Amino acid sequence: MNNFTQLPARQLTVTDLGCVRAERQVLSGISLSASSGEAFLLRGPNGAGKTSLLMCLAGYLPVSQGSITWLSRDPDQHPGEDIHFVGHLSAVKPSLSVQDNLTFWAVLNGGTEQLVLSALQVAGLEHAASLQAMLLSAGQTRRLSLARLLVAPRPIWLLDEPTAALDSEGDRWVAQMIDAHLKAGGIVIAATHLDLMLDNSGQITTLTLGGAS
Repeated sequence: MNNFTQLPARQLTVTDLGCVRAERQVLSGISLSASSGEAFLLRGPNGAGKTSLLMCLAGYLPVSQGSITWLSRDPDQHPGEDIHFVGHLSAVKPSLSVQDNLTFWAVLNGGTEQLVLSALQVAGLEHAASLQAMLLSAGQTRRLSLARLLVAPRPIWLLDEPTAALDSEGDRWVAQMIDAHLKAGGIVIAATHLDLMLDNSGQITTLTLGGAS
C-alpha cells in the first residue's frame, strides 16, 4: 500500500446544515465535527442526501442554512486545493491511456510522475498502463478513478460510494487506502452502503441520514 507522507492538519465543523436542490429540501439540521485522522461513513437510503452533503462539503452545492467551517487552512489557499472529491462519474478520459489519465490528474493537482507510477502499482493497473481507458472493465475503471487520490496528496477525501463496481478484493483495497490516509493525518467522509473493513475502527463515525423521498 502507498506510503503516505504526513498530511497537513485540518478540522471540519458542520453546524445545522441545510441544502435545497430543485426546490426540494434534501438536508436539514446536519451537524458533525471531524479532525485529522478521523472518518465519517454516511449511511441512509437513496434520496437521503448523502451525495448532496458531500457536494456541499466540496463547495459544489450552496447551503441553504447553517455553516461549514474548515480550520487550519492557509488563508491564501483556494478552498478546493486540499480536497479530493470522487463521485459516481469516473472522470476518466476514455481515449487516453491509463497512465496518461493519471498523469493528467497529477499535473492538474500538483503531483509527480513518480507518484503516477506508484499509484498504477498500488491500484493493480501497472499491466494496463498503456491501454486506452475505454478498454478497461467497470472495476478497473473504478480503480483508475480512485487512483487519482494517490497521485497528488490532499488531506481531505470526499468519496461517494467508492467501492461501486469493485469486487471483494477491490473493497479491501479501498479500505487499505482509507486506513493509510487516516494514519497520515487525513480526513475521509464517504457515502457507502458497505461495511468497509477498516483497521482504524476507533476513529470511524457512522452518520445515518434520514430518507427524503
